Amino acid sequence: MLRTFIRLTIALLIALAGLILINYSLPYLSEYLGYDLHGSAIFGLSLAHVIMGVMGLVIFFWLALVLSPFITDRLFAFGEKVNSTFSKTPTSDIMIVVFGIALGLIIANLLGAPFSHLPIVGPFIPIVLSLIFSVVGAQLALRRHGDIAAFFNRLSIKRPERKPGPNIMDGPLGDRLYSGNKLLDTSVIIDGRIMDIIAAGFLEGKLVLPSFVLQELQRLSDSADSLKRAKGRRGLDLFYDLQNSYKQQVVVVENDYDDIPDVDSKLVRLAKEAACIIMTNDYNLNKVAEIQGVKVLNVNELANAIKPILSNGDEVSVYLVKEGKEYGQAVAYLEDGTMIVVDGGRRFVGSRQDVIVTSVLQTAAGRLIFAKLLRR
Repeated sequence: MLRTFIRLTIALLIALAGLILINYSLPYLSEYLGYDLHGSAIFGLSLAHVIMGVMGLVIFFWLALVLSPFITDRLFAFGEKVNSTFSKTPTSDIMIVVFGIALGLIIANLLGAPFSHLPIVGPFIPIVLSLIFSVVGAQLALRRHGDIAAFFNRLSIKRPERKPGPNIMDGPLGDRLYSGNKLLDTSVIIDGRIMDIIAAGFLEGKLVLPSFVLQELQRLSDSADSLKRAKGRRGLDLFYDLQNSYKQQVVVVENDYDDIPDVDSKLVRLAKEAACIIMTNDYNLNKVAEIQGVKVLNVNELANAIKPILSNGDEVSVYLVKEGKEYGQAVAYLEDGTMIVVDGGRRFVGSRQDVIVTSVLQTAAGRLIFAKLLRR
């Protein structure tokens, strides 16, 4: 619908431009033909004038109908390209560039105004200066991005200063009605499985999201990298759902440490001072916290722990999916994705067979089960 409307608009504009062009060219045609095509007649228009106008309108309208699809397609392609480019650019950079261009145009017009009355070149001087100063202004603004942002931050209304040295145990982190409060990090929120764990009733205590973790999610959602941006937006959406579903259990706290730049280090320090437990999927954060004596709940470890356990001698029916690496072996999978290597099952690939577990091997990647065909 929009494409059709734009095509018709372009066609009408070209047709009107043609009509105006014919009207302006009539005096010159009259001179050339020796006949006044632009003379007065009924309603101030001669018959020749009307005929020429109608012919010009028809010709240019036909030309417009031919050209308008091409012009419209190019406009839409250009729009998609611009949209794709700007979607990868942080919003702050776009605002800074717009500010630089606006400042450059103001300076260019102030400088060009005195020269605009010069003969011949005068009207073009402001245009040239505007092009030059807008490009220079945009580049300069991008290079001084930090200084400009800091300047506007100083002009903005100052936030109320935090009280020096607040007692972390005051407020929600001091609640001892539960077994322990849980500090959520970025990875566990983006992962999303925490929603199912809470719904199953396996988490007690307050679920605490520090403000610096929320700011990290915001930074990810504004990132120029599409993958990081998608993760950040997913994290914000999941936390919004979590907060709405469990209002009494989820708490956002403003405790922060300006002297620590790293989010993981802030989490560990807050957990130590508030006697909280960190919930994470981050292996590195897990290890660092344990070294410093902070208890950690890792959702990945929980997922591995609750996988169905098979032991030696257990019988199970499996579907043999493919051949194994060794001669005569076949491979099957349990519903949770655990791999079973079946000795002697190669010739039964593509069918369901009863097997008996011979050994279970626990590896860093998960559990690996070895079995053999069950003969009855």
